[in-house]
Amino acid sequence: MSTDPYKILGVAKTATQDEIRKAYRKLAKKHHPDLNPGDKKAEEQFKLVSMAHDLLSDAEKRARFDRGEIDIHGQEQGFAGGGSRYQRHGDGSQGFRYSQQGGPQGNFSEDDLQDIFSMFGGGAGRGPFQQGGSGGFRAQKGQDRRYNLDVDFLDTVNGTKSRIILPGGGELDVSIPVGIEDGQVLRLKGKGDSGFNNAPAGDALITIHVRPHEYFKREGRNIRLTWPMDLKTAVLGGKINVPTPKGEVALNVPAGSDTGSVLRLKGRGLPAKGSQEAGDLYVSLQVKLGTVDPALEEFLRNTSNSDQK
Repeated sequence: MSTDPYKILGVAKTATQDEIRKAYRKLAKKHHPDLNPGDKKAEEQFKLVSMAHDLLSDAEKRARFDRGEIDIHGQEQGFAGGGSRYQRHGDGSQGFRYSQQGGPQGNFSEDDLQDIFSMFGGGAGRGPFQQGGSGGFRAQKGQDRRYNLDVDFLDTVNGTKSRIILPGGGELDVSIPVGIEDGQVLRLKGKGDSGFNNAPAGDALITIHVRPHEYFKREGRNIRLTWPMDLKTAVLGGKINVPTPKGEVALNVPAGSDTGSVLRLKGRGLPAKGSQEAGDLYVSLQVKLGTVDPALEEFLRNTSNSDQK
């Protein structure tokens, strides 16, 4: 059985703390005695994984190991005896040693402990990480739950309410705030897993995915739109109806406007929010000929013939 903590965790000697932590969490889940009842091999492997993580997550001890000063048990090389706490790593009921305050010793983050404990349902006697100094179990906040929600573009501009169907068949109502952007995460307090021993429930974390719109594109608090106009309006000017997030409005087009001309509708972008003013809607005009009037064809033909003479 390997005594090299890097090999035990399956990481390189140049591994970052994040890589070490991820490897530990994966292996701790795989070999935990609660998931492998009666499997002595899994229990021993779990202890090794725990020792390896405990050593490598401590920068000073990791450096000493890399220099060959100590072994995986934390003993100085060539020292006989059993004084190291790494040798006593299996003193706890499931492979961890506990302090008088009931907490597992070693460099384990709260996320590590919560993640592993969540596999065992939080039942009494199942989660060694929750054992209190008095022999009971201390409170543990419920796990957060993550969800994805697709939202229409206009709903992110105007705000709305939506509903998520949960994997277990339940439902969760979500308020979509005005101006939320693609990739943002909404946190719904207390909508995750139930807490243990009267602790608060976890949260629901909703990642928003905005569906693209057929016409509109967002730029900060402004919105851009490309919209057609006929040749007569382009030459003589006039009014055209254009869509906005709040509905259709009439837009005045100056005479002589060409494709690419941009007109602004003030305050027709994202609504004002707090100290932020309402955004604007920028309309890029595009000339569309449509059905050409025969008189216009004749005029252009005569103009062309006149230029050639």
